[in-house]
Amino acid sequence: MIQPNTMRRIDYWVGIPICFVLSVLYGLQRLFGLKNPKYNEKPNNILFIELAEMGSTVLAYPAIKRLKSIYPKANIHFLLFKHIRQSMDIVDVVPNENVFTINSSNIFSLTIDTLKFMWVCRKRKIDATINLEMFARFSTILAYLSGARKRVGFHRYHQEGLYIGSFLTHKVIYNSHIHTAHAFVALVNALKSPVSEVPMGKFSVEGKLEVPKTKLDKKSKQKIWKILKSVNPKINESKKLVIVNPNASKLISIRKWPLENYAQLVKKLLQDPNVYVAITGVASERPDAEYICNKVKNKRVLDLAGKTTLKELISLFNVGKILITNDSGPAHFASLTKIHIMVFFGPETPKLYKPMTENCTVMYSNYACSPCVSAFNQRLSPCNNNLCLKNIEVDGVYKKVKEIIGKR
Repeated sequence: MIQPNTMRRIDYWVGIPICFVLSVLYGLQRLFGLKNPKYNEKPNNILFIELAEMGSTVLAYPAIKRLKSIYPKANIHFLLFKHIRQSMDIVDVVPNENVFTINSSNIFSLTIDTLKFMWVCRKRKIDATINLEMFARFSTILAYLSGARKRVGFHRYHQEGLYIGSFLTHKVIYNSHIHTAHAFVALVNALKSPVSEVPMGKFSVEGKLEVPKTKLDKKSKQKIWKILKSVNPKINESKKLVIVNPNASKLISIRKWPLENYAQLVKKLLQDPNVYVAITGVASERPDAEYICNKVKNKRVLDLAGKTTLKELISLFNVGKILITNDSGPAHFASLTKIHIMVFFGPETPKLYKPMTENCTVMYSNYACSPCVSAFNQRLSPCNNNLCLKNIEVDGVYKKVKEIIGKR
């Protein structure tokens, strides 16, 4: 897997020159009457692009539903990196055959899959793209390489930096004061904006946006309980299952509440003999789960890191009382279930990324420097000491968790 900082450097040093060249090329094409965006024609094959962040597939759900209501006969497609492909199966709003992937394991696979992507887009006759990524040059370039006449995306206008060229046909201002799901809906609305409108997407922000709730079928329920019992046979449905996700993606690792705090919290929760705690994560995140287990030393702590698929994780959320997590993908996938979610925010703000569910409690210290991660700095913070998270006290969290469990 290409590391996040390497991707950022490639996006900057390679992306900027390519965006400039494509801008000149597009300008010449338009000068000679080529590549007409055909603003007045309805698109038939529309591609969403959101490459890197798994949780954003959930945030994109209202935008996809909105697009279906505007163009009910259109074929909707989605492009993302291969390692997060399974997230589209959970959201289940785009047909499997319309989900495209690019392997970002290394530069070679990235290049080969980009060329394949260009061929597939022409075969599928993609005529519109909606780039959900904010000022990412690679995804903007992919939109152009798709061959689509209509290309929707966030544009900088008069902002310094954030250069992505000038070959978008539907330019939308990125509003950092509304929830990300609302920003995605604005991109969809821009497709039907008048050509003369600058910037496009001048619509009132809709009310509450919602995501569907998954139902736990009998087979899935039996399977997840089998996994739990394989770790500790004494657990059963009468127990209070607390799920802890102490991880955050490498993309923004400073989003983590300290592991020591998680360990202290788990110790306090286990004072109730009916509480069991499941630690989640992918295989590469096992060290974090092992740290908590070694600190707590209690058989009622179940290490599930690397032992569940994403679908099984959703089942786990459906049988748990509460998920305690950093601001990361699992928080958004949990919003598809009935579980209560407690999310730690600091480098990011809940104003933009709070899970779309009423069953959510936000722990946020509201520091003056927060949020320090945003679309305007390529989500790369200079922070070397995330006090905004470290100073969220264990006792306060414990009290709130006990209160939530008591009501469920």
